[in-house]
Amino acid sequence: MKKLGRFSIGTGDRFGREGVAQLSALKAAVDAGVEIDIVWNKSNREHTITHTAPEDQRRAADEAIKAFGWRGAYFVDADHINIKTVDKFIDHCDFFTLDVADFIGKPSLDADIAAFTAKKKNLIGELKLEGLPSVNIDEALLRAVASKYLVAVKEASALYNHIVAKKGKGNFITEVSMDETAQPQSPAELYVILSALADEGIPVDTIAPKFSGRFNKGVDYVGNVKSFMKEFEEDVCVAQLASKNFGLPAGLKLSVHSGSDKFSLYPGIQAIVRKRGAGVHLKTAGTTWLEELVGLAEGGGDGLVIAKEVYRVAFGRYDELVAPYAEVVDIDKSKLPSPDVVDGWTGDQYAKTLRHVQSDKNYNLNVRQMLHVGYKVAVEMGARYFKVLETSRKSVEKNVKENLLDRHMKPLFLQK
Repeated sequence: MKKLGRFSIGTGDRFGREGVAQLSALKAAVDAGVEIDIVWNKSNREHTITHTAPEDQRRAADEAIKAFGWRGAYFVDADHINIKTVDKFIDHCDFFTLDVADFIGKPSLDADIAAFTAKKKNLIGELKLEGLPSVNIDEALLRAVASKYLVAVKEASALYNHIVAKKGKGNFITEVSMDETAQPQSPAELYVILSALADEGIPVDTIAPKFSGRFNKGVDYVGNVKSFMKEFEEDVCVAQLASKNFGLPAGLKLSVHSGSDKFSLYPGIQAIVRKRGAGVHLKTAGTTWLEELVGLAEGGGDGLVIAKEVYRVAFGRYDELVAPYAEVVDIDKSKLPSPDVVDGWTGDQYAKTLRHVQSDKNYNLNVRQMLHVGYKVAVEMGARYFKVLETSRKSVEKNVKENLLDRHMKPLFLQK
């Protein structure tokens, strides 16, 4: 049986070159006394842009594990897959993020809504959350959940069973993603949704709900942190109750998508999961690619030349590169320096502008977001980019490790 640990982190690696550096950060965390499972995640969209395939992702993970000598658990995630894209991932992944966001809000049949509401009447009443206000579930809520989410639940079931038919039960971790939708699920809605997923026989290991606020790529959370913490704690309690009451896996935990760089949330999340004896999965993507650029700039020489060229090309192709990620970035173009200005920067200036240290006056979140979605430029450079990546290996690995350990793992998992 595949089992995900209490704490886990999804570590995106656009080009599959930074596994050893990521594992060195993980080893430091383990040495500090906290077990964290590593999950290498990559979506079909990323594979399409980078001209890679899931077998490349698996090979990179396995080679990094062997090179580092890692003996702990690790997984390879088919990130945000659906029934159209899943087959290419099945032989190479052991963690599947079932993305059913496109089916949320699709109308259910009246007969299905009526049947679901009748079946779930035992849920009506107050759901008591220890130390928190009770959550009310009534018939109107049951009908609303069935109307909005039942088609998505059925799609998750079809996708899960499709994977089981190829891999067998218990041979992979199951995450259900409902985060890419307009409105957050309330705690009561989440509880009913988990009940529905349990009815379908889906052993949900992690659930990715939609949280309030903005989870933009590669930058900090935008929203009311206090309100988020209330919401997060309620959802943690709901997941624990659903696990107990519906027979879902005992370690069922929340997954925070686009979780990289949400620094204002980490201390509060850590306090809540420790208080509740819960776990958490943090999914990051793109951060490692940015640390490659930081490392290239700091290394100087050809690395700095390449980093500046990436900026110039990304700036010139802004609309094209941002379009696929338009819903998850907020960039003020007027605050992007011109490529001519960037060409005059030292490596230290470039690194400080891009590195996510908010106390540094040089840090520019607009530059960071644009370059976050600009990795296609490096893909098109091909061998030129990968050659300089290796000649700057020491500087790159230093930045990849420090970013993952000091800015992500420590505040989320280690510091008290």
